[in-house]
Amino acid sequence: MTKADIGLTGLAVMGQNLVLNMERNGYTVAVHNRTTQTMRDFVAAHPGKKLVACESLKDFVDALSKPRKVMIMVKAGAPVDSVIDQLVPLLEPGDLIIDGGNSFFPDTERRSKELEAKGLRFIGTGVSGGEEGALWGPSIMPGGQPEAYAMVKDIFTAISAKVDGEPCVTYIGPRGAGHYVKMVHNGIEYGDMQLIAEAYDILHRALDLSPKELHDIFAEWNKGELQSYLIEITADIFTKMDAETGKPLVDLILDEAQQKGTGKWTSQNAFDLGVPIPTINAAVESRIISSYKEERVAASRVIGGPPVKFDGDRNKLINAVREALYAAKICSYAQGMALLLAASRENDYGLKYGELAAIWRGGCIIRAIFLNRITDAFRRNPDLPNLLLDDGFKADVANRQASLRYVVQTAIGLGIPCLALSSALAYLDAYRTERLPANLTQAQRDYFCAHTYRRIDKDGVFHTEWTA
Repeated sequence: MTKADIGLTGLAVMGQNLVLNMERNGYTVAVHNRTTQTMRDFVAAHPGKKLVACESLKDFVDALSKPRKVMIMVKAGAPVDSVIDQLVPLLEPGDLIIDGGNSFFPDTERRSKELEAKGLRFIGTGVSGGEEGALWGPSIMPGGQPEAYAMVKDIFTAISAKVDGEPCVTYIGPRGAGHYVKMVHNGIEYGDMQLIAEAYDILHRALDLSPKELHDIFAEWNKGELQSYLIEITADIFTKMDAETGKPLVDLILDEAQQKGTGKWTSQNAFDLGVPIPTINAAVESRIISSYKEERVAASRVIGGPPVKFDGDRNKLINAVREALYAAKICSYAQGMALLLAASRENDYGLKYGELAAIWRGGCIIRAIFLNRITDAFRRNPDLPNLLLDDGFKADVANRQASLRYVVQTAIGLGIPCLALSSALAYLDAYRTERLPANLTQAQRDYFCAHTYRRIDKDGVFHTEWTA
């Protein structure tokens, strides 16, 4: 029997589409699923494909050419550990396990060390692009031993998205580096989506624009500096009408945003590393507060606010929102890239930031023309500490700073919440401020608990008896 080039267990939609992507690119794939009927139905639905159906994990492992390559596509957490525990007794030293789910990077760090001690190779890889990306070309972020990546480099290169002929995959770094980068990618995605949502909310409520007008605006924006997958699909969303009511579907969707936890992980880790990412945090918090629907409805009836009535120049506000969105996007990405910089130092990942931006240009949810600028910035200065210090981005923000302030001031005046836009502006102002009021904070800490402080005029650590 012909041995499979690679095996995949976990045939939910992402797993199925990755299998079809691999097979379309010339690979024979062994397939397995905990629920056997799911595997049978999948294979039956694709006759003539180079698939090897396996009803047990032993059959699955036996169907693979050596050294074996096994990809796991199951829910993050305990299910991944369970599958690994079942696979280990069936594998041999030198075989490779690949976790392609959205695992939390500390779990990947642990699994990498445990499996390496057993002579097995392990890759934790982020896969971005959703169901369509998995089928036609995702952005892939693999981390693990370099020799482990060498085993699947050709497969990952073949199935990845391509931009200008360049594959959207690269070796990220050791152990949990791949899943860490995917986590931050998702945090940046949260920020992007919230900034777009707030731009929509301001235009929709302040100017009472129709979905058709909003479609035209976002479609026009997608032709310039904001060109991206998220802006493109936002424009498309405004054209969809509900089949039953004939009303715009977006207006009928309940305003409760769900989340799977990767944005929260990004925020938690940023706090651990001491890196400010307020726009990403604001995006996470905005999703959380959206879930308080009943409380918000009740509060809206008893807590007043200013009338949402804009009396200014409509075109000026529309143009300002476009410029504010771009400036805030730069600030949000600056935060995400700064977090990657700190994590690379903390975990010895050796991340190459320009390459990360390059592989995000295609396949993934945050793909955008903007990412070319980030790649160029890090090619000019690989040690760039913050995107806001790059000459190009510095000029972009300077030229749009007034618009960002105008939009945030307008939203505040109208009582329209803009947690992400305002946090981006606050981050910009804090980052460019030579002297922050932290001197008072430190004095307070020393006053109530003798935490000490340093001075600007002499070296050393000091404490004052404030009440003497």
